Amino acid sequence: MTMNPFDGREIWFLTGSQGLYGEDTLAQVAAQSQEVVAQLEAADGIPVRIVWRPVLTDSAGIRATMIAANADDGCLGVIAWMHTFSPAKMWISGLEALRKPLLHLHTQAHRSLPWSTIDMDFMNLNQAAHGDREFGYVQSRLGIVRTTVVGHASEPRTASRIGSWARAAMAVATMKSLRLARFGDNMRDVAVTEGDKVEAERHFGVSVNTYGVNDLVAVVDDVAPSEVDALVAEYSDLYDIVPSLLKGGDQHESLRYGAQIEAGLRRFLTEGGFRAFTTNFEDLGGLRQLPGLAVQRLMADGYGFGGEGDWKTSMLLATLKSAAYGLPGGTSFMEDYTYHLGPGPQRILGAHMLEVCPSIAGGRPRLEIHPLGIGGREDPVRLKFSAAPGPGVVVGMCDMGDRFRLVGNVINVVPPDEELAALPVASAVWEPAPDLPTSAECWLMAGGPHHTVLSTALDASTVDQFAELTRTELVMIDADSTPPGVRRELRWNAAYQLLAGGLR
Repeated sequence: MTMNPFDGREIWFLTGSQGLYGEDTLAQVAAQSQEVVAQLEAADGIPVRIVWRPVLTDSAGIRATMIAANADDGCLGVIAWMHTFSPAKMWISGLEALRKPLLHLHTQAHRSLPWSTIDMDFMNLNQAAHGDREFGYVQSRLGIVRTTVVGHASEPRTASRIGSWARAAMAVATMKSLRLARFGDNMRDVAVTEGDKVEAERHFGVSVNTYGVNDLVAVVDDVAPSEVDALVAEYSDLYDIVPSLLKGGDQHESLRYGAQIEAGLRRFLTEGGFRAFTTNFEDLGGLRQLPGLAVQRLMADGYGFGGEGDWKTSMLLATLKSAAYGLPGGTSFMEDYTYHLGPGPQRILGAHMLEVCPSIAGGRPRLEIHPLGIGGREDPVRLKFSAAPGPGVVVGMCDMGDRFRLVGNVINVVPPDEELAALPVASAVWEPAPDLPTSAECWLMAGGPHHTVLSTALDASTVDQFAELTRTELVMIDADSTPPGVRRELRWNAAYQLLAGGLR
């Protein structure tokens, strides 16, 4: 069952002011900031509680609050708003200490000005228009990474943007605590699935370690028949199953062994505290099948996965799945496989050997069994389906040697032109922005990987905020992208990353 990563989490709402206004004014500031929090709490689109904290009026209190936010595992990040004029030197030590994502909300308590009754008392109380500019200056002076949102708390756009930031903050929290198990090594001679695991832990916080495949096999072999019986019954409730896999069918034992792999893999991951993993068809040890069905179902429950030992895509998938929790659509491991170059719209057909997540399925998946020409094992069971149409994004991560780079593409998932009756795996068909030739040229220019995360739940803005919060380079290909523009962007990025890396 998919776990809700937002359970027990919250965002702290911090309000800045100063003591010279007096207790009566500060009481009004507190009351009005609580009203802002109440409006945000009532809005759709923010997936986590927003918790009001007492008004901050001095440097010591600000620093103490930031340190407390760092120490509270339930706190995903902080929202800061300068209700009045809060001299920003007070915020320097606190901002320097903060290690959680920061959103600067530039708003005010009132939406409309009471033109005929405005007096200096009103003006002194409602100074966010220049109080937040003071705060913005000191954040820029310190080089603080933050998201800035401008708008009244009652406006849907404001809540939507805060919700997107909250999901990016959830992604950051997920990656910082993520443990990833690699079963075997990377596929031999493949370049893009390699990477620096020490730098990944330093930069993102994820712990990536390798386990012998036969460590997993020992757990799989220990699965009780009753556990297999329960999973097989669950499959019957959720999927259409080809007759040969049903009880009494000549391949029913293959289905049972697929269930046995799932039970053992779940136990291994649960007991080790892992939320992401990889497999490699070249290193299966004593496994009789390449895990297919098990991987698909674990992804559907929120686990990250990467094929052929691709731990970077696995950690990215786990991260984006947590950010997307509760949204319509799905998020899956994906690979660009082949193109439709015409007639008609040019499209990409994506799939993998077995492992595409059913969260993106457009209908009830069908449980099938087919030969697999690589790996030298028994025919594996897998779920087959086509992805549901809708807008989305594909994102890949690569190690450029001196930094990690995210490469993304805004896409639109579409139905296949005809039923993919002979294709024995799950798949997705999409049209990339701005068009296939431009998208592919820009992707290749950026060195984007062939393994990606495809999401119809998230959009490019959340990915962009995640990249910003983690100080990770992002090249996002969208409707406005051109090869010359991306070429210039990559050159600018190279200069910036070299300078920023030298200053860290």
